[in-house]
Order: sequence, then C-alpha cells, then structure tokens
Amino acid sequence: MTKTRFVEVGAWRTLERFWGSSGRAVFVRPARAEVKVRYGTWSWLGQDRQRQTLDGLHPRELKVGFESIAYARMQIIVPRSSEVTYELNPH
Repeated sequence: MTKTRFVEVGAWRTLERFWGSSGRAVFVRPARAEVKVRYGTWSWLGQDRQRQTLDGLHPRELKVGFESIAYARMQIIVPRSSEVTYELNPH
C-alpha cells in the first residue's frame, strides 16, 4: 500500500511501528533524507540498523524481520519539511 505523510524537519520521526510482525518499505524521496530501522523500546537500549540516505532517484528498501518480536520502528529525518511517499508491505 502506498502511504504519504508530511514530515517536519528536526529530529527522527517514526513512520511505521512493528510489534511481533514484519514488513518492508521502499522509499525514493525526498533527496538527502535519511531512513533507518530502530529496534528496542527505550532510546538508550535501542539499536539502529539499515540506515540509508535517499538520493531522490533510486529506491531504498528497509526490512523488519523477526527482530521485531520486541519492537521496531521505521524512522526518517528530512533536510526540510516535506511530504514523504513510500510503499509499505506489512507481513
């Protein structure tokens, strides 16, 4: 399913949450935005994985697998406030 969200510039913003499930998302824009998967419930115990920078041309994919038995979030940080459109395939 295609999703579009408006994201404010600033800190990391959570786009999707996974608890005991898996999924994948494909991002293309905005250019210079960064995406990642964050595992863990508390910020000081969490771990970042799959951190990637979008170039506005090529798709970047994030996957959440069995590690989400605890808790996982797909997050983004943007260089300026803008809409983000991505393709989400939950499993």
